[in-house]
Amino acid sequence: MDQMKPCCAANRQLVDMERIETVDLLSTKSLSATDAGLGLDLNLDMVVIPAGSFDMGTTTNEGFSSDGEGPVRSVELGSFQISTCAVTNAQFQAFVKATGYRTEAEQFGWSFVFHLLVSVETMNNVKNVPQHVPWWLVVAGASWNHPEGPDSSIENRLDHPVVHVSWHDAMAFCEWSGTRLPTEAEWEYAARGGLKGKTYPWGDLLKQDGKHMCNIWQGKFPVKNNASDGFVGTAPVRSFEPNGYGLYNVSGNVWEWCADWFSPDYHRQTSHVNPRYSHETGNRSMRGGSYLCHRSYCNRYRVAARSSNTPDSSTGNCGFRVVADIQI
Repeated sequence: MDQMKPCCAANRQLVDMERIETVDLLSTKSLSATDAGLGLDLNLDMVVIPAGSFDMGTTTNEGFSSDGEGPVRSVELGSFQISTCAVTNAQFQAFVKATGYRTEAEQFGWSFVFHLLVSVETMNNVKNVPQHVPWWLVVAGASWNHPEGPDSSIENRLDHPVVHVSWHDAMAFCEWSGTRLPTEAEWEYAARGGLKGKTYPWGDLLKQDGKHMCNIWQGKFPVKNNASDGFVGTAPVRSFEPNGYGLYNVSGNVWEWCADWFSPDYHRQTSHVNPRYSHETGNRSMRGGSYLCHRSYCNRYRVAARSSNTPDSSTGNCGFRVVADIQI
């Protein structure tokens, strides 16, 4: 399975529109989470991942070799803390309230929304659709707090992962909260949950005893989602069973930004000890897949799967989780 499929990575370079205004992405940062007294309110729920080594990557025929999922190699990592869940709407809202931060989607004035999720009124106002990924709509007013456009809200989704956040937006949250984004190696090590060489965080079978284990697409992509897992779009961050390290939704639900620049040569060019791809390539790495992933099209909800997007892009199926260094 070698062909690159673009369903999960609509980026701003596909659309000929200019940013509505340009500001320093971190210029609105005014208070740290500690200074604002919001540490407990954030409740990032971090778990310690022990130092160790693991076999990273895959060379199975399920993978996309053009993504650079292999070769498999042994990687050593130091211990770190990682949030059990993706950052939620409630947590990102606390950040925005404390700092006045405006995301890149808000600055551009639009973001990408999947076509089946918008209202009829919003659909009628869409004027721009990327030709190569027509299921992504350029929706004016779509942002983290209006996920499907101006007529939507997060009022009943505060426990869902925040979406329509760019890599830069995620970095701004990290700086404020005293955390950072995981490296790809840290992300995969934690996502595997202590299992060796398995396809998913829970094993090799997509379902366990007929039970759904993650939020992905069921049906015919991109026209019909049967939603037999219970969700058409995002699911609450604690949906489904956690992996062996206590992490939720590391397969499906939303893509998660990582610290690395993306390269298909990642496994060949990075160190075997605490690897990180630091050469600028134009795209940042994403891991985990999303509610739009389907075996027939974008089989990237496997733990070894990789994807990328430009750091200023935002979509309705990408968020992030955070890590923290262990103080010695």
